[in-house]
This record gives sequence, C-alpha cells and structure tokens, in this order.
Amino acid sequence: MRVTARGHPPAAGNLLTLAPRPPSMSDDCIFCSIVDGDIPARVVYEDADTIAFLDANPLARGHTLVIPKEHYEDFEAMPPEPGEMVMAALHYLTPKVEDAVDAEATTVAFNNGEAAGQEVPHVHGHIVPRFEGDGGRPMHALFDSRPDVSDDELDDIAERIGADA
Repeated sequence: MRVTARGHPPAAGNLLTLAPRPPSMSDDCIFCSIVDGDIPARVVYEDADTIAFLDANPLARGHTLVIPKEHYEDFEAMPPEPGEMVMAALHYLTPKVEDAVDAEATTVAFNNGEAAGQEVPHVHGHIVPRFEGDGGRPMHALFDSRPDVSDDELDDIAERIGADA
C-alpha cells in the first residue's frame, strides 16, 4: 500500500494541489516540509496548530517531536499562543507515548538555540521515553561541572530576569 507523507493511505482518486507556502513557513526547514506534507513522517498527532511525529533518529523507542505548524526558529521568536498549543500537545501526548512503548518515565525537553544543541531551527519539544538502565542521564547531568555562583550573583540574576516580568 502506498503511504502519503502524513502516514495515511491516500483517498481513491484524490489529487492534492499544494497552495503556496504561507509567509510563516520556511522554504529550507525540514519540519516545515513535514507540515506541508512534502517529506514523509510518522505523524502521531495533528491539530490546527501543532503536529507531532516520531523522531527519525530516535534516542529511544517512541521518541516523539511536537512542533508548532508555523515556523519559529526559537522560543524568543514564538508568540505565547503557539507555545501554549505546543505545551498542550506535549501534555496530551506524553502519557500516550509512555503507554505505547511501556516506558517507566519520559524526559520532556527543548533545546533552544544552536549552543543548546538545537539541530533544526524550528521550535520543537522532545518526548523521550525512559527506561531503567537506558543509559540516559537526567537534566542536571548535562554539564560536567557547575558554576560557583554567590548568593549576591543569584540575587542580581533573579532581579534582572524579573525586572520586566
């Protein structure tokens, strides 16, 4: 059986005419191409604002990516409303992913920017199923050492973060 880019069989006699890409999409973004249906993906969820699909290079069985359909390179570029929709989809899908692969837990995370390890410049959340002895590490193990930050510096940072909040 032929499978469409969305992972669903095509309707009999159905011809697809693609509209021009909206300005909120990027011509050279692999995730935008998945949203458009130009690149196949194993889509596990889709609504008007988000789409979720299995990672093609998974860290674990069931590793799922959740993205806004509109193109935003990072959190700073994304308005609050699409962010809320991505978080709602992550919340909905996390127990479904865990159940599908009988995972004991999940790591739900974002890499925001190239320095943080973001490989595709389109906001995306990861749902990574976790298992006892899987070799994965917790968030606090991402760094080999931690900075020595004084109470005064912590106070200063907190004040700068909260200044405009």
